[in-house]
Amino acid sequence: MAERVEVLLTEQEVDDRIQQIGDQISKDYAGRQVHLVCVLKGGSFFMCELAKRITVPVSLDFMSVSSYGKDTKSSGVIKIVKDLDESLQGKDVIVVEDIVDSGRTLSYLLELLRGRGPKSLALCTLLDKPDRRVVEVKVDYTGFAIPDEFVVGYGLDYDQRYRNLPYIGVVKFE
Repeated sequence: MAERVEVLLTEQEVDDRIQQIGDQISKDYAGRQVHLVCVLKGGSFFMCELAKRITVPVSLDFMSVSSYGKDTKSSGVIKIVKDLDESLQGKDVIVVEDIVDSGRTLSYLLELLRGRGPKSLALCTLLDKPDRRVVEVKVDYTGFAIPDEFVVGYGLDYDQRYRNLPYIGVVKFE
C-alpha cells in the first residue's frame, strides 16, 4: 500500500508553539529545577527542542514504552522497553510525549511514575487527539489538539519512517 504525507502543521507553527510551552513551563517552575522524562522514541525530537527553551535548570531521562508495534493504532498492550536511569524521588517531573491518543499508555505510565515518589508530576505533549481518548488523562501542557488522523514527523513515525520530517504531516494511504 502506497502512502503520501500532507502537511498539517508547518515547521514554523511547531517551533513557535514549543517556544510558548517552554515559556510557560519556565514561569510555572520559576525557582525550581525540572526533570524531563522523555517517552522514546517519538518524544525525543520534541523534548530536545523544548528543553532548549526552558530557562530554569533542567535534567533529562528517557523511557521507552510501546503499545503500537508496526500498526497505526494502539494495541492496548503496554510494554516497558527501557526504564529510567535515575530516581524520581522528590523531583518535579514533567513527562514529555509526542502524542496523546487513546490515553491507555500514558495512564499506565503516569500511575507507574507516581509510585516512584516525585514531588510533582505533569504531562506535556506536542499533540493531543482528544477524539480518540478511551482513558482520561490530564494533560498539563499541550502543543496542538489535532483531528483523528494518523500523523508523522517531528519524531512521530509510521513503521519507523518519517520521524525526521521537520513538520507534522498526515499520512494518506492510497
